[in-house]
Amino acid sequence: MSGTSLDGLDLVCVDFKKKKNWDFEILKAKTYSYSSEWKTCLSELHLQNSQQIKEVEKDYVNLLAKFILDFKRDIEGIDFVSSHGHTVFHQPDQGFTLQIGNTPQLSKLIALPLICDFRSQDVELGGQGAPLVPIGDLHLFKSYSCCLNLGGFANVSLPQKAQVTAFDICAVNTVLNVLANEEGLEYDSEGNLARAGHLIPELLSALENLEYYQKKAPKSLGIEWVNEKIFPLLDQYRTNLVEDRIHTYTYHIAKQIGSIFKNTDSVLITGGGAKNNYLISLLNKFSKAKFSIPDPLVVDFKEALIFAFLGLLRIENQVNCLSSVTGASADHSSGNIFYP
Repeated sequence: MSGTSLDGLDLVCVDFKKKKNWDFEILKAKTYSYSSEWKTCLSELHLQNSQQIKEVEKDYVNLLAKFILDFKRDIEGIDFVSSHGHTVFHQPDQGFTLQIGNTPQLSKLIALPLICDFRSQDVELGGQGAPLVPIGDLHLFKSYSCCLNLGGFANVSLPQKAQVTAFDICAVNTVLNVLANEEGLEYDSEGNLARAGHLIPELLSALENLEYYQKKAPKSLGIEWVNEKIFPLLDQYRTNLVEDRIHTYTYHIAKQIGSIFKNTDSVLITGGGAKNNYLISLLNKFSKAKFSIPDPLVVDFKEALIFAFLGLLRIENQVNCLSSVTGASADHSSGNIFYP
């Protein structure tokens, strides 16, 4: 799994079992960090033409293969590799989404069956191609009424409704990390930078009034939206201290997320943002729901775990994409399968 926050490639080896319900065990997990060159390359790839993207993709497939081969050296009995790829474009309203790395060549290099490109079919069926994690929330995390992921974006799934619903709430680490970078930090550790700042009421008001927040689900966000809507707003306040801007944006995140939940909800929080203590404290201020942060392995690797599960459902030709979540014309089993 490679996310929009560009932390690196998350790899997990998971054992799935099914009796009455699905159960899982994470046998091994590791994040392979991207070099500064790869971070820059991936963050700017949406600005390149199609030929340049194809050239980068060849190198990216080799990088994926290198990481996967290193990871699986001491593991026997792997059935398949399920790969999300790295998102370059996500514009479902215009009918397209692109994740690089989803090629038959990767299957050949790792000498294993590969299941990949989980989003394209959903977009072709009129869906958002996202979020895809809710099918995993439904089957693997049944004890919670809601599952909240705080990654590059905050997304939520509500698996206990009559129909599973899910959507992207707002941008999180795609914005917080950029602000932290201004202070020479990779990210705002534990939210300490935000905690030291003060609210900029005009900026908060402008953020709260963005049109996306008035839309009803299904809806999803891409980095294009952040570049078009969020950064220009933040740039208007560049004369303000970084800690004031990051404080205001963190406050905005908590306010948007807090409005989603009922007082009776039990919410599982995962993703890098679960380690942002200040953000979590603000969430508790804006919502009376019961928030739970699980085992660190699940916090860090839940998305990778669920993409493994999506691959399992796909190889068994079971539904892994829910129309109630994405807005597609029907539930379906999504993903390409390549063999070495």
